[in-house]
Amino acid sequence: MKPTITLLMLVLLALTGCMTTREARVDSDYSYRGNFRHYRTYDFVTGTGLTSDTSSLGESVREAIQQRFLAQGYRRAKRRPDMLVNFRLYQGDMKFHGFQQEDLSQWIKRNIEETDDTPREDRQGYEPIRLLLAEGTLLVTLIDVKTNRAVWNGYASGVTVPEGPMGEVVLRRSVRSILDRYRIFTEEFANGNMGGNGASDTER
Repeated sequence: MKPTITLLMLVLLALTGCMTTREARVDSDYSYRGNFRHYRTYDFVTGTGLTSDTSSLGESVREAIQQRFLAQGYRRAKRRPDMLVNFRLYQGDMKFHGFQQEDLSQWIKRNIEETDDTPREDRQGYEPIRLLLAEGTLLVTLIDVKTNRAVWNGYASGVTVPEGPMGEVVLRRSVRSILDRYRIFTEEFANGNMGGNGASDTER
């Protein structure tokens, strides 16, 4: 599935006035308009680069994401998924624009998600940070299909993928580190109400 994303993800906006540092790190940021409580299903964006890679490297990333999402109660759905997952590996150093925010799970507990109807004076501000990420960055993005907006970005820098099987190991470890920043379970899973085992419903 390949969406036409009409709004550039917030975390990649060119913002000025912040210091830039060069570092290797694992971090994430999110949109205050993300409807994280209600996401149940997902599928992968298809495109160019690693996302279209049918080799062991591309499959390793997809499998690592699927394993984590399965453990958190999400189902893969080819038809009408709630989220699309995109991932990309950037070579070398990378200039990155993100935001300094509280932990996502803590923000969700405060129940202050924003919508288009939220008054401007009640909207939360974003505190931008500019980074120069070191020596290869794996970026994972979650896109809300209904709004066509990127709602979560997780990234690991310092990701150098060697040739052979060790490259798969590096990518799987990087995915796990990134998704450690997205510890959001579906409501059904958290309440013990999963009707099945969370398997794919691609045939439905």
